[in-house]
Amino acid sequence: MPSSIPRSAGRTVARSAAVSAVVASALAAGLLAGSTSAAAEDAATGVRIHDIQGTTRVSPLVGKQVTGVTGIVTGVRTYGSRGFWIQDPEADANPATSEGVFVFTSSVPTVAVGDAVSVSGTVTEYVPGGLNSGNQSLTQISKPVVTVLSQGNAVPAPVTVSAWSVPEEYAPEGDPAAAGSINGLTLDPETYALDYYESLEGTNVRIGTSRVVGATDPYSELWVTVKPWENRNWRGGTVYGSYASQNTGRLQIQQLAPIAQQPFPKANVGDVLQGVTEGPLDFNQFGGYTITARTLGTVVDRGLERESTDKQHKNELAVATYNVENLDPSDPQEKFDALAKAVVENLASPDILALEEIQDNTGAKNDGTVAADLTVKKFTDAIVAAGGPAYEWRSVDPENNKDGGEPGGNIRQVFLFNPERVSFTDRAGADATTATAVTGRKGHAELTLSPGRIDPANTAWEASRKPLAGEFVFRGRTVFVIANHFGSKGGDESIVSHHQPPVRSSEAKRLLQAQAVNGFVKQLLAVEKQADVLVVGDINDFEFSGTTKALTDGGALYPAVKSLPRSERYSYVFQGNSQVLDQILTSPGVHHFEYDSVHINAEFADQDSDHDPQVLRFRP
Repeated sequence: MPSSIPRSAGRTVARSAAVSAVVASALAAGLLAGSTSAAAEDAATGVRIHDIQGTTRVSPLVGKQVTGVTGIVTGVRTYGSRGFWIQDPEADANPATSEGVFVFTSSVPTVAVGDAVSVSGTVTEYVPGGLNSGNQSLTQISKPVVTVLSQGNAVPAPVTVSAWSVPEEYAPEGDPAAAGSINGLTLDPETYALDYYESLEGTNVRIGTSRVVGATDPYSELWVTVKPWENRNWRGGTVYGSYASQNTGRLQIQQLAPIAQQPFPKANVGDVLQGVTEGPLDFNQFGGYTITARTLGTVVDRGLERESTDKQHKNELAVATYNVENLDPSDPQEKFDALAKAVVENLASPDILALEEIQDNTGAKNDGTVAADLTVKKFTDAIVAAGGPAYEWRSVDPENNKDGGEPGGNIRQVFLFNPERVSFTDRAGADATTATAVTGRKGHAELTLSPGRIDPANTAWEASRKPLAGEFVFRGRTVFVIANHFGSKGGDESIVSHHQPPVRSSEAKRLLQAQAVNGFVKQLLAVEKQADVLVVGDINDFEFSGTTKALTDGGALYPAVKSLPRSERYSYVFQGNSQVLDQILTSPGVHHFEYDSVHINAEFADQDSDHDPQVLRFRP
């Protein structure tokens, strides 16, 4: 997964009354440009909303007390981050200044949509996720005193966000003098998509009929695009194909009504949110710019179906990888049955299946258990019950709480293999801390330990899963498979960061991990140039990333996902971007393969895992 940040209900974060302290610390650190701490001592009267919002991402009045700010209430949020939005119905002539602003009340607001109000309070810049997240800030009025002037007024007409209004370029380059931040740059909403959305922060906006590019999630959100043609694939998603292809038309959709009052619609990628969706444009930690819908369109089901890969021929070896998302015996039998059915029906019972995120026998219970035999047995039994083969399995138990993931869960990679088609070459002696090595016999490469872990003492694997190497034999030919689960993207800044380009700090560890695996593959190839080697698993990085480049260094490996058309390269959907995280890479000796990213989870509201499995078929 790209992140393991905890999320509250509705994925809106309740803010403490100490939010002004966050701003104060930001001012002291120089992170929020255009303000001084002395400003907090001043008071401003006769201020309009566009004066508060200003022409940059940070209010020129941050830290100041403002009085008599008038506007019409356009939305009220009674859960999560409680408060309401107001908008000035008389806009100024500057397209860079928003006419809407959020009023943070902390308690349930007592105003209603259509109320004309006068608000006094402190202008603050709230950073969802905290200053270290790199997120942009949300301009708001905190600790408000609210006076209702009249009721039943018309809501200001919405700004229509459309394919034609959102610029093609995503964001300006950050200011080098401000450590790459765009906070102090004057907004240019006609040139950059992020500037355009920021110029509408807090404003009442609308979209028309739009395609769903991110399925409804457990937090009652979905993603749409207002640009139908933007990097579209034939299943309806929007493909993230490079760091410069952020897909500007994406917007997150939430609703203002509590779920208990109005259930949120269930949608898959490719469905259509039909009709008008309208409400204030918010900015939050888990999706950036979000329409908090007062009026929500209707989901039209376009019938997206789960894919099934082809069955391997008699002389073909089918190798698959599947992140089964923290599987442990306490999960309901329904999860095991669904995953097993997918192995049999959607993956066509591959000969070798590398699993990621197999937890120990007590799951997230932090009791020192590291064995996972009960987890694997429950899964393999479910596969047999689904009509699949009686898979055997191999793995190496980790040290307790040394491989990251959910504390106590001890996730690890596991090999399943069909003994009627494949044999496993066992070379005993492996444990969590002993490295397998490469040796040779009569010009053929062998592992000293099989299964065995690759270089587990390397600091690249600290608090991360160690690669699992195994030696298989298919029709007399040795095949080496290395199962991986690289470090997560947790801690990276999002693509809506105030740093442009965003800081992707997690890449440093994955780069070292990729170099370690690449070095091990080169050792195999140094002994046997045409050895069949497959590096598989949840790489947690894109096919165009530095991680993948390090894996392929020197021509040791080829990312098989690149054999697919660009529009079909994805295994995960994050914030409406269909992207690659799971990969199978091949050594030069692996010729004439067929590759399939089998889309059965990532595009669907109902998921057995959040990852799509990958399958490669070839003749060793």
